[in-house]
Formats: sequence, C-alpha cells, structure tokens
Amino acid sequence: MEKDKKRKNIFCFGFGFSAQGFARNLSSMDWHIGGTCREEAKRTELSQRGWEGFIFDGNGSNSKLPDLFMESSHLLISIPPKPTDFVLDNFYSDILKKKDWQWIGYLSTTGVYGDKEGAVVTEASALAPTIDRAMRRLDAENKWLKLFNEHQLPVHIFRCVGIYGPGRNPLETVRKGLGKRIDKPGYKFSRVHVDDLASVLIASINKPNPGSIYNVCDDQPIESRHVTEYACELLEAALPPLIPFEEANLSEMAKSFYLDRKKISNQKIKDELGVKLKYPNYKIGLNSLILPKDS
Repeated sequence: MEKDKKRKNIFCFGFGFSAQGFARNLSSMDWHIGGTCREEAKRTELSQRGWEGFIFDGNGSNSKLPDLFMESSHLLISIPPKPTDFVLDNFYSDILKKKDWQWIGYLSTTGVYGDKEGAVVTEASALAPTIDRAMRRLDAENKWLKLFNEHQLPVHIFRCVGIYGPGRNPLETVRKGLGKRIDKPGYKFSRVHVDDLASVLIASINKPNPGSIYNVCDDQPIESRHVTEYACELLEAALPPLIPFEEANLSEMAKSFYLDRKKISNQKIKDELGVKLKYPNYKIGLNSLILPKDS
C-alpha cells in the first residue's frame, strides 16, 4: 500500500514505556510512527497498536536502518547509555547525513544535576552528577548537543524525573504487595505522568528551539512515602510499615535515588512551550489511574 505523503513520520530509538505514551498522543494527529524493540513479541504488539516495530539486538549486529527512518523528519531517542550511547555508536553517520531533520529529541535525566542539598534546580544549574548512571547520561547529552553545535541538527534535550502512567505506577506496586514507605526526611522526589511528558514533546515539536534543554516534571516534589500512602488510601489497602532508610534493604539502584537532594523547576516548559500539565501533582495523577477501573 502506498504511504500517505501528507502524513508526518517519526522514528523512535527505543519503543518502551515513554515512547509508547508519546506515540499514543501522536496517533490522533496523523503521524506515521515506528521504532526499535528487542523482541518479536513486542514488535507484534506494536503492530497491533498501529505502529511499526523494528527489532534491534542492542549491539549493532543488525544495524540496517528501515525505510521509515530514512523517511522521517522527526526522531526520538529514549535508549539509556549502557555504557555508551547505542544510537550514536551505531548510527551517527546515518543521522548526520540526513539533511531534512525538523526535530530530534533526546530523553535524559535530572540526575545530571547531582546533589543540590535541596535547592531549586533550573536548566541553567551546574551539572555535577554523583552516580555513574547519571555521568553516562551527561556524556550522551554532550554528544547529542555536539550534533547541534557543530552540525546544526535540531537537537532538544529533555531531562526527566520518574515517569509513571497506565500499567506502571504506585497503585500497581501496592496491588502487587511491593509498596514501601521509606523514612528519610527531606528527600523529596518529583515525578511526571507519561501523558504530560508526551505533551511537552509535542509542544516542542510544534515550537522547536534547537539546542534547548527542558526539565520535565510535575509541580509537587514530595517524599516518596506520601505517594505510597495515598496509593494505599485509594485502594483501601493496609499501609506498609514505615522503615528507616538505613534499614530498608533497598537495591543499589534504589539507594542511588536517595543520594541527591534537589527540587526540579519546570517553569521553562510552561514559559517557553506553553505547557499546561494535566497531572500537576501525584494525587491528580493517581486518581486518574484508579477511577477508570472503579467507574
């Protein structure tokens, strides 16, 4: 079947939770959407949703890019560096030689700011990552921005906090009996609903500003235990015990989130992109996820 020449095409390196939320929001806007996945079952699932999946094994051994990549004017990268950036390692020259990019978005993390002892962090704040995972992200950011600075590619960086939404949220954690209340006063975390992340990306596509960096989060940083408590309240579930951080027996990755104290400002996405968050705090977000099941 001949493709509709009027449709806009976007290719996603990494068609996981965030990219699929983005795709759901784009689907009603007449976009042709595709991206990479690791397994045939996932490719089939994407196809059933109307998206094209292309299997890449992550090490470049099957690095022939599909036609959709060559036909796309927009590109989203959501694959974390492990340990380096898979996309740039394998497709740098392919990205560079395409001259018709209108927008390139790279999903990064607010972990690149490091510990600010609870201070407010903007996109202009100094970068001092404290953990290896965030250091790798900063290195990848710099490499993507180099494509803008040296080759004028329309690269945009989105520094995200914890992303939640349908199928991945504190309600599901509590339902599975895995909810935890960690007592570590002063350590407040931001989060963002996947649909609000999508609205930021779409606003950037509609108003591109190459070289720009945006923090993506909700309006209310809060201690994680309060989110678990509210999820339990909504589900009428018993509260898990309140455990001091030192006794919580967390994984090394979970512990790493408690190394940094900062409050992320999202003012730039509002002022520059005109974004109005649909889920500005965790209570509104969790209510939106539970109400459809109970209605």
